[in-house]
Amino acid sequence: MMTIKDVAKIAGVSVATVSRVINESGYVNIDTRKKVEAAIKEMNYTPNEVARSLYKRKSKLIGLLLPDITNPFFPQLARGIEDRMQEHGYRIIFGNSDENEDKELDYIQTFIQNNVIGMISSTNFPESDVYSNLKIPVVFLDRTSNDSPSVYADGRKGGRLAAQEIIARGSKKITVMQGPAHIKPAQDRFQGAIEVLDEMGITYQVIQTSSFSHTEAEQWAVELFDKYIDTDGVIASNDIVATAVIHEAHRLGKRVPQDLQIIGFDDIPLSSLLSPSLSTIRQPAHDMGREAAGLLIKLIEQDTVEDKIIQLPVSFVERETTRSKE
Repeated sequence: MMTIKDVAKIAGVSVATVSRVINESGYVNIDTRKKVEAAIKEMNYTPNEVARSLYKRKSKLIGLLLPDITNPFFPQLARGIEDRMQEHGYRIIFGNSDENEDKELDYIQTFIQNNVIGMISSTNFPESDVYSNLKIPVVFLDRTSNDSPSVYADGRKGGRLAAQEIIARGSKKITVMQGPAHIKPAQDRFQGAIEVLDEMGITYQVIQTSSFSHTEAEQWAVELFDKYIDTDGVIASNDIVATAVIHEAHRLGKRVPQDLQIIGFDDIPLSSLLSPSLSTIRQPAHDMGREAAGLLIKLIEQDTVEDKIIQLPVSFVERETTRSKE
């Protein structure tokens, strides 16, 4: 790996001179500058962004904190962020918190040590003093915190849509899989679903879940049918949990959607590839990521921000785990 010393040696100048050229600081003779630039090109040298940012006391680095990179929804968010950030010359340092507060704090400290100038966080702890005490702009993504800058989808509308669609397609013994109690978007979609069920006078059961992880989805699917074997409609807390329900229904010999209808939440890429393909509530994950990046860029560059809380719409995606409307 080439270093600034290698570039200085090829150009026949000091390391300090190469540094002044790279960081565009201080006087450098035109001929000397050309020698350094030629050496950089010849060596295909790329300055260390962190070291450079520390020297210049400013950077183009953004911290991105996500709760579970194994959940396909979050890479979609990250891709939207990266696309928008790259368009504006920013780079991302990434941390995966595993929904663990200590791990999250460790990553935030790492971000600060690496001189990030802003952060996007999908945290379960948006009210933490850690965030309010930061000296850099923060945008919460897929999460909200009072009046803090946030980008999220309309979870309550999504929950209402799921309930309306599963009722309209004939389910009468519905089970709602409630997402983690400490994640507000999960509770918004749950509240939206039970609002409609209550309004329509439909009897329903609830299975409480504590995360959106793959590892626990299978046991919740087993629990669902152990407790409510005659359920004929499931509103899952996300597409991963819905996938586990489809697998468990197959194992029990239930026909989907004839005996059991299932609606997920998120519309991750896998959902359209399942057999049967999963009907779900679509969150525009890539667009959410782009919006969060755009909002953070405005805050960093101190541009006018008209809406610091951005809620994106959701929609029902009809596939094969639901029947035609009656």
